[in-house]
Amino acid sequence: AAAKRKPEAPAARPKKRAKRAPTAPEPDAKPGPEGAGPEEYSIPPPVSQGKWKNKERVLIFSSRGINFRTRHLMQDLRTLMPHSKADTKMDRKDQLFVINEVCEMKNCNKCIFFEAKKKQDLYMWLSNTPQGPSAKFLVQNVHTLAELKMTGNCLRGSRPLLSFDSAFDKEPHYSLLKELFIQIFSTPHYHPKSQPFVDHVFTFTVTDERIWFRNYQIIEEDASLVEIGPRFVLNLIKIFQGSFGGPTLYENPHYQSPNMHRRLVRLSVAAKFREKQQVKEVQQIKKKGSKVLIEEDPTEVVFETPAAEKPVEIQLVKPESKPIVKDKKKPRKIQRKKQKKLFRTEA
Repeated sequence: AAAKRKPEAPAARPKKRAKRAPTAPEPDAKPGPEGAGPEEYSIPPPVSQGKWKNKERVLIFSSRGINFRTRHLMQDLRTLMPHSKADTKMDRKDQLFVINEVCEMKNCNKCIFFEAKKKQDLYMWLSNTPQGPSAKFLVQNVHTLAELKMTGNCLRGSRPLLSFDSAFDKEPHYSLLKELFIQIFSTPHYHPKSQPFVDHVFTFTVTDERIWFRNYQIIEEDASLVEIGPRFVLNLIKIFQGSFGGPTLYENPHYQSPNMHRRLVRLSVAAKFREKQQVKEVQQIKKKGSKVLIEEDPTEVVFETPAAEKPVEIQLVKPESKPIVKDKKKPRKIQRKKQKKLFRTEA
């Protein structure tokens, strides 16, 4: 019988060598056929090793009571920003400083919070948690990504270009908002969920004391821009030193609250109605008032020309009656008709 082989011990695996970054060849070393090594064909390392260093995370959520348009806008921002996170809606009774704790639990250092009031007014908070600063805006003229007016398209998760108006560099409060927009809306480089492409542009324009947000696609053929959406207008209210509160750094003097705007609209409508009622009352008073008799002007007789007087004639004799002329052909026609009847009956 063949002798059974004893199980041999497994061979020890060679240890893995630690990877080293390739270094450039020394200037004194001369390449030769004998001393040619890996340093001769080495490539200098890139500036960035492809690591995710700027770990910005944005928490996007809202309070209860928002309408469908706000919900779609919030979902569009989450789609366009791969470095964003979502959370459940916050109760109205909770204070705003609770959001700092929510951001800490979600490991986020930036926050976009949509606050709804009276089911018709929408406010947006942009905050750098937990130190601050934070800014409060009134959101107007919202158009979402799904509307048919927007004909552009972009890759999901691609990195955007940020374009700012020249007015952001002229005033200090706009410069602060510009830095806040850059940190929130720009996708960090080498983010795991982002794509290494730049195919759309976020534009921030200051017009009529408001900030207009637009999103455009960059077409490769001729580098023209086509709007994608969403679009909205931000009316700045206040800038606070802390996160969701604290001392006020800037207050917009041109801001008008929605309640005041609605009140002025109601007052203008009431003023128009009151004016119409006053006109009607004046017309009724004029109708009821006694008519004023105007005295005759003696000079009006000058322009009257008397008509020629005709002699009055009284007709005493009865006018002669006109003679009645009888139709002589009529009895002949009657006689012919009678003859025709008789002829038909005889036949």
